[in-house]
Amino acid sequence: MTDTTDDLSTPLGQNPTPRRRLRLPFSLPQAMGFLLGLILVVFLGFVFFNHDPLGGEPKARVAIRQAPVSDDKPAAIRPPPQQPDSAAVTAPSANGQKTITIIDGSSGSRQDVVVSGPGPDAADAGSVKAAVGGDQRLLEKSRHGMIPVAAADGLKPFKAYAAGTEADRAKAAKMPVVAIVVGGLGVGATKTTDAIMKLPPAVSLAFTPYGSDPGRLVAQARAQRHEVLLQVPMEPYDYPDNDPGPQTLLTTLGAEQNIDRLHWQLSRFQGYVGLTNFMGARFVAAAAVMQPFIRETARRGLGYLDDGAAPLSVAGQLAEGQAMPFARADLIVDAVPTSVEIDKALARLEDLAMKRGAAIGMTSALPVSVDRIGVWIKSLESRGVMLVPLTTAMLKSKSN
Repeated sequence: MTDTTDDLSTPLGQNPTPRRRLRLPFSLPQAMGFLLGLILVVFLGFVFFNHDPLGGEPKARVAIRQAPVSDDKPAAIRPPPQQPDSAAVTAPSANGQKTITIIDGSSGSRQDVVVSGPGPDAADAGSVKAAVGGDQRLLEKSRHGMIPVAAADGLKPFKAYAAGTEADRAKAAKMPVVAIVVGGLGVGATKTTDAIMKLPPAVSLAFTPYGSDPGRLVAQARAQRHEVLLQVPMEPYDYPDNDPGPQTLLTTLGAEQNIDRLHWQLSRFQGYVGLTNFMGARFVAAAAVMQPFIRETARRGLGYLDDGAAPLSVAGQLAEGQAMPFARADLIVDAVPTSVEIDKALARLEDLAMKRGAAIGMTSALPVSVDRIGVWIKSLESRGVMLVPLTTAMLKSKSN
């Protein structure tokens, strides 16, 4: 049988024309290789023939103007002026207040402190400078920072940072005196500032080691001539349900651990005359843990104020063996925080001063407390009682 397949695809009697396929001069892989090679050649040419050693790095043009130099003598190269250890710059304002900027020459840190009332700028600046960094003779380095210590020449923080003048102390020796200590400061800048600015300088202020910037607030208090104490968090009976805060001194810790925690607290700010307890009813009643604490407080030249809230406190008897300044508060002024009860408590405090020669009251910085104390103080001396800083009352109580 004859094969007629080819004849069916062409006209009858014609020979079929063979089909031609289009062929490229190179394959697809060859084309890709050629293209990559071309890119590489262009890149290498740019690198070798372009006179830019930075190779496309970001650039910035800075115009430098050179000061004219005399042809006679070359310009002297002077080292930059040395910064002092610290400096105080005072800027007066229209309302009688002054803003003192303390500049730490070593770190460059700045602290602005507002000072009100009369007084020479240099004296204000000096008091603020001492409050910010403390007297360098009365500081030593710990693993937590600088902490107070008695100086080699016998000077102690209790005396160095005490408020008041010799004339005030001589006057206080001849009449009944009252000291008011406002505690719980440093946490809450508004209430702390109110206590600093609204209460007279003879009112002493106690700061907790907490707060974002306790050093600045303490510096402001010292600039206003308030005497300052550090409140040390101690274990209460209902701890840990009632927790004073981080680094609290505990009856379950050894002496070395509690002293290390105390050093952390001591390093938070400087310029204080002594310590007082923050809570701590269980801790102050345990002689085994209070004895190392009292001994360390005395060694560092600080006084100690027992807030009087714990009847079983052993602080007084332990302090007697250390020959250190000590006092116990007679009452909590705002135990019941109403105007009527605060006024009654202040009257009792005044009566105690008349009978014994000296009395000490503790209070918080509640607005009602600050207001009622401010009113009471205005007429206090007219009734024969003098308001004094805590250190004056402590020394007078000891001499009685």
